[in-house]
Amino acid sequence: MFPSLKYLTAGCIVLILVGLVGIASISAAPQGFLEGHLKIVSGRSVQPDDENTAIETPTMAAGNYVDYPLIVLTQRERREVTRIITDKGGNYRVALAPGDYVLDVEGRVARRLHVRAQPFTIVPNETVHVDMTITTGFADEASTRQE
Repeated sequence: MFPSLKYLTAGCIVLILVGLVGIASISAAPQGFLEGHLKIVSGRSVQPDDENTAIETPTMAAGNYVDYPLIVLTQRERREVTRIITDKGGNYRVALAPGDYVLDVEGRVARRLHVRAQPFTIVPNETVHVDMTITTGFADEASTRQE
């Protein structure tokens, strides 16, 4: 084997190892946490005993939280970072890299859900609390208006 080839091979191995150490240190950067509670509210109108009047009263819906996955998007590009499924009580917690994000609900436009997207910032080793409220029932109201 040529002496210069040995040095070239050794140099490549050193560069690869340095690169791997650099990648490991980047991925080991401290993360922050997002936690909160998802509340599902029904926005359907309620008919009282007198059928001449209808009152719209938001009520807590006994929703299946799995049907309403939350998504975390980058604030600038609106690129999806992760999807969150809450626990049975509607609570969630997820680790994220430091940065600016937006919490939203997957499929809200197609399903006509009323939701306000929530911007938030993750800081290393800190927890940010962001609650989300979804109001359902708008799809049913839109279809009854057309009749």
